[in-house]
Amino acid sequence: MTIGLSTVVYGIGSRKDIAKNLEIIEDGIHAAMSVVSINMPVKMIALAEGAMTGFTDEAFDVPHTIAAKELFIEIPGEETDRLAKLASHYETYIVAQCKARWPEVMKNRFFNTLFVIDPKGKVAHKVAKNHIFCRERSCTPHDVYDRWVEIFGDGIDAFYPVLKTEDIGNIGTICCSDGEYPEAVRALAFNGAEVVYRPSEAIPLTNSGYPGGGTWMIQNQAHAHFNSLYMVCPNVGPVFLHPGMRHPFDVAGGHSHIIDYMGTVVSYSPSGYNTAVAATIDIEALRQFRVRNLNSNWIKDLRTEIFRKMYDQPIHPKNLWMKKNPEKHEKVDQYYRDNIRRLIERGTFTAPAHEFPGCSYKSASTDPEQDKWENIKQLWDDDPEC
Repeated sequence: MTIGLSTVVYGIGSRKDIAKNLEIIEDGIHAAMSVVSINMPVKMIALAEGAMTGFTDEAFDVPHTIAAKELFIEIPGEETDRLAKLASHYETYIVAQCKARWPEVMKNRFFNTLFVIDPKGKVAHKVAKNHIFCRERSCTPHDVYDRWVEIFGDGIDAFYPVLKTEDIGNIGTICCSDGEYPEAVRALAFNGAEVVYRPSEAIPLTNSGYPGGGTWMIQNQAHAHFNSLYMVCPNVGPVFLHPGMRHPFDVAGGHSHIIDYMGTVVSYSPSGYNTAVAATIDIEALRQFRVRNLNSNWIKDLRTEIFRKMYDQPIHPKNLWMKKNPEKHEKVDQYYRDNIRRLIERGTFTAPAHEFPGCSYKSASTDPEQDKWENIKQLWDDDPEC
């Protein structure tokens, strides 16, 4: 039995503020376990992206090195230790996400990090998110590609490793934007993944169409079906961006779900407000399906040679942040525009008949002084709970 937990989140102004979110997570785990474990022993609990920190760095365009120093964590560390106690107490795996510093890779950088704590309380798996959306300033392995390869190698397992357990199967982890790329889950599948954790997605991708789940759910159903694996997809709850907000903004819109290896939704919740999805993950059934079926376990007859040349030409430049610090939203937009221009020049995209301005970053503030982090973080100064 697996639980995907959705919790209300308070955006952090410093690392110490994470404690407030951990209290909510702990309460949520206790509550979910008290109900779900009556049905079957729970062996995995998955948290949403942002559950520990919110999205302060993204929402306020905080300079990367400042966010790395003031907002984020090390793994393992005191925050993961609190989760480790729960994993040990309930004898379950806890799968989670938090932006974290990796000083062994590069100083003054943070990575959007996925990690698994085993039932003994040990961090058994840690990997960095490889694709970020255009308003996320996390560093990725591709942004420091040469350094990452120097440490971890250039194989698929350097970027998409899988935790192979003796008791609950093989767990792969991606996060949000990673799942917009079919290659991400396919890479995990090639490395043996049987269950893939993909937390959180925002509107409008989660609430387009009816009855709910939007293109986020479509993607996850496709990942599960094409790769014959389970998808566990908890979504973040409503978010208080800063302590001055009287009401949280439901940036994700709920729609957590768990999907089986045929692409069938086996658990779904329209709400993300301190709630959960839960379903049985049948690893033996999956393994029997993969090895006995000659029709719909698609990886078995993939004609790999005919696809190899697709990726000879790069699209998004590697090593962007090897020599310089990650830049802010407005400047990074230009990298994405350059990618589009390259695709038009190659003939991948066809230019439209009429040219109009594209998306661009607009700060919520009209005063440049208010956009500075030293002024933004004053929003937390008057909060008695921070």
